[in-house]
Amino acid sequence: MAVPLYPSNPASIKLSELTGQIQQAMDGVFGQKTFWVIADVTNYTYKPQSNYHYFELVEKEKSSNKILAKIAGRAWGNASLNITNFEQATGQRFKNDINVLVQVNVQYNPAFGLQLNLIDIDTNFTLGLFEQQRKDTLERLLRENPEFIQKKGEYYFTKNSSLQLNKVLQYIAVISSDTSAGYMDFKHTLENNSFGYSFKIDDYFTLVQGEANAKQILNKIIEVYQSSKSYDAVVIIRGGGSQTDFLIFDNYDLSRAIAKFPIPVITGIGHQKNETIADLMAHTSTKTPTKAAELIIAHNRAFEESVLSIQKMMLIKTYQIINHHKDRLNHLNQITINTTRNLLNEHHRSILNLSGLILINPKIIISNKRKDLSNLNNNLQSYSRMYFANKRGYIGHFQSLVKLMSPQSILNKGFAILKVEGKIVSNADNVEVGQELTVRLATTEIKTTVKSKSRNNGNEFNI
Repeated sequence: MAVPLYPSNPASIKLSELTGQIQQAMDGVFGQKTFWVIADVTNYTYKPQSNYHYFELVEKEKSSNKILAKIAGRAWGNASLNITNFEQATGQRFKNDINVLVQVNVQYNPAFGLQLNLIDIDTNFTLGLFEQQRKDTLERLLRENPEFIQKKGEYYFTKNSSLQLNKVLQYIAVISSDTSAGYMDFKHTLENNSFGYSFKIDDYFTLVQGEANAKQILNKIIEVYQSSKSYDAVVIIRGGGSQTDFLIFDNYDLSRAIAKFPIPVITGIGHQKNETIADLMAHTSTKTPTKAAELIIAHNRAFEESVLSIQKMMLIKTYQIINHHKDRLNHLNQITINTTRNLLNEHHRSILNLSGLILINPKIIISNKRKDLSNLNNNLQSYSRMYFANKRGYIGHFQSLVKLMSPQSILNKGFAILKVEGKIVSNADNVEVGQELTVRLATTEIKTTVKSKSRNNGNEFNI
């Protein structure tokens, strides 16, 4: 007897039959209807090869950010073109965390489930709630904390990001959930690094999801600070999740504490697309906990390689110096040997020449020296006679000049010397009419009185 392929229960149907009925019902209710929907975009992915956009539309409660509704969506063809037009018109990329007003129709597919097909997007609608909240938080951080948070261009600079990492990161505080797979990946990567580095890790476990738990992470950061331990870095990690799971790391107080923290903070929150505000305030952000661990290992490896490079360079330089000095010593040694040999040969030749002169020509040398002395003696006698004769002529000439210039010679030529009161007078202005004069001639002295005085041209005795 053949066994029936399906149970005999007449109420059972195939899943495809059920989903088919659901599809018919959905088509009957929604058909070709379209709806304008306000929602936030999250989990967005774009496939440029097919020009398909995949995303989720999310609505949150304003007071608590609790998710009220979430549904998958997609866009292609003309809808993809409308997204491009939206980006060009608004300057806002179609991406996670923007609030949009989109026109959609409802589609249910038995294989892919319920989803919304995007038809058009309103370019005049405001930024998404998530992005606006994030923007407001960043603006508040800049406005209220200018002493340790600044923005230059698109980049944020904080006290924490300006800290200098230690050459080696070894003593690390980790803030994470104790059940997080990302935490296990982080520790596994550190403990099984291929370079054999060892690390000392202190765990500060807490919940790392749910925006309401941001206070717990902040308390752990405060606990790290109050421990007064000399940590090389603080690492904040969590596993992956949807975009809405990371809102906890956009918290103002948490982000402010990270920006001001005196120990470098490394984040590995597990997001692949967008950065959280905590990432922007931290010293260094990485995409995943594994990447955070790899960053630490790479940092230590860079230091080790720099040390090894210096060591290698020192060995090379030492080898080069030794070889240089070795070559120099060999060169100097060869120069010394050659120079010594040449000097010895030269002195040997000099000694031989001198020995030959002393042995062969002593009488000639002595005779020549005697002739030189005799010639020198004769020259001295001849030069002495000529010198003294010349000097006698000079003396006779000067004697004649002295005699010619003597007062007695001048008086013998008919000139006279006038004296007033015993003093020789050379200027007629000193002689007055009626004054007694003494006139001195060559052999006689006459006393007389001035009767008159007149001037002449003074040219009578010019030669």
